[in-house]
Amino acid sequence: MRNYEEKLEILKQESSFRTIKNIKNKISKYIIVDDKKMLNLSSNDYLNLSTDKDLKFEFIEKYKTSDEFLFSSASARLLTGSSNCYKKLEYNFSKLFNKENALLFNTGYQANQGVVSTLFQKGDCIFCDKLNHASIISGLKLSQAEHFRYKHNDYDNLEKLLKEKRNQYNNAVIISESVFSMDGDIADIKKLIELKKKYNCLLMIDEAHAFGVFGDKLQGVSSRENLLDEVDIITVTLGKSLASMGAICISNNIIINYLINKASSFIFSTAIAPVNVMWSNFLLEEKFDLLIQKKEKLNSLFKKVHKLYPTISSSQIIPMILGDAKTTVDKALELQNKGYYVLPINPPTVPKGTSRLRISLCADIEFEEICNIFG
Repeated sequence: MRNYEEKLEILKQESSFRTIKNIKNKISKYIIVDDKKMLNLSSNDYLNLSTDKDLKFEFIEKYKTSDEFLFSSASARLLTGSSNCYKKLEYNFSKLFNKENALLFNTGYQANQGVVSTLFQKGDCIFCDKLNHASIISGLKLSQAEHFRYKHNDYDNLEKLLKEKRNQYNNAVIISESVFSMDGDIADIKKLIELKKKYNCLLMIDEAHAFGVFGDKLQGVSSRENLLDEVDIITVTLGKSLASMGAICISNNIIINYLINKASSFIFSTAIAPVNVMWSNFLLEEKFDLLIQKKEKLNSLFKKVHKLYPTISSSQIIPMILGDAKTTVDKALELQNKGYYVLPINPPTVPKGTSRLRISLCADIEFEEICNIFG
């Protein structure tokens, strides 16, 4: 125990000690923390759906008498924890992404970890962007495949690794996020497709922060320039833009059936509650036009912010990189005192020396409310 205490003390000295905030309530685009009401600039609720009371009451009124309107599945999917709404959601996503099949996982973390650790085994290799999410890195560590991490969005470095390593292995996959969660920058999906074809690889794209924000039909960055058909595996989280719970892997029948049979994070987890699955279907099937409207409003907002405050970002995630951890904590507190709920992001979430404020824009925020932050 003493060893843990010493390590916690070091975290405090480095301004990297984490605590769970005393969040009292969330009302529309605002959050109340320690009785202080602030504009919420730290949420992944990109379309501001999670706090929409009218939407919530409409959903409850319409489906509360359904036999599927349950707050627990009480079982894993392969036992009794499934029903029609789960299959419907998987069908909706396979249709939306023009793929053969889809599989619902409980979280984005479980989806990425399960897909990467299950599909790629001894004798295979994985080429992974260095700034990919922790869930993907966890999958790398659990997998028996060899892995090589290329410099962030550096496709010359990726090709160099492919030239040197690809022919030594059986199956190979290139893995990248589309919108990166800490910098808000965007991968070049077209270039990744070019390299996957040239070196006979699969391509896996995590659309967690892009689904609902990019694409004519909300599918994310991979839908640009009609590239969806060339991406072999797509993962999408439902807890961000869709304000729900769970994550979807979308691919062909062979990959999805293999995951059903082999992915531990799917097989041994109690399925998420049917009510969450029904909510996701409700939004996709009955409120799609609303989602599109919100997406367009959010895009208009972050494009204005990019003009005012140019960064590496091309998305709704705006990094304000300050470098030093203590400086970042102090700046976050200053903004909170001014009524903006902005949080510091420090190592190990980001590399040492790159501490930043991660400003996360949502559809209902007005440009005039936030422009002075970037002035």
